[in-house]
Amino acid sequence: MEYNGSAIVAMKGKNCVAIATDKRLGQRQMTIDTDFEKVFPITERTYIGLAGLATDVKTLHDRLRMRVNLYKHREERVIEPNTFANLVSHMLYEHRFGSYFVQPVIAGLNKNDQPFICSMDTIGCIDLGGNFIVSGTAAENLYGTCESLWEPDLEPEELFETISQALLNAVDRDAMSGWGAVVRIITPSGIITRDLKSRMD
Repeated sequence: MEYNGSAIVAMKGKNCVAIATDKRLGQRQMTIDTDFEKVFPITERTYIGLAGLATDVKTLHDRLRMRVNLYKHREERVIEPNTFANLVSHMLYEHRFGSYFVQPVIAGLNKNDQPFICSMDTIGCIDLGGNFIVSGTAAENLYGTCESLWEPDLEPEELFETISQALLNAVDRDAMSGWGAVVRIITPSGIITRDLKSRMD
């Protein structure tokens, strides 16, 4: 799980949710890419972040996109975040004997504009967490910064500031992640995406 390095965090706000990730792709301590995508849109209000082995990240994202499209055609409706979480969990458990080396983080708003976040281990055990959820090589650092900075009922701009500070402070203390970050705030009116600069050493 530490071969490529990553840092992903999702955080709840007041009728909004945020998911943020670093941009580094590494081969252990050697940096390969500084703009590697780890968070993907599933619907207009649901995103998934995949921390782990880069090849499995790409493979799982492609298969999830196919499953979500099949769900949309069969059910004739957009998949909800909690339903999508169960779909991901089922897919990972199907491959438990040759598992994908990824730890997903899912963030989204349901039809009642309530925030939903969760993460999973490599065989799909769902962790609904609480107010924030973390994954990747910087997870221990992220737990500390999120515990210190998170507050209840954060508005979108406050949530952006909180998740940004938590992620940047965590990756500064982890050699396997960093090189900038991408933050996405999911609100009932749309998605706000912002790039962050960080230390590049």
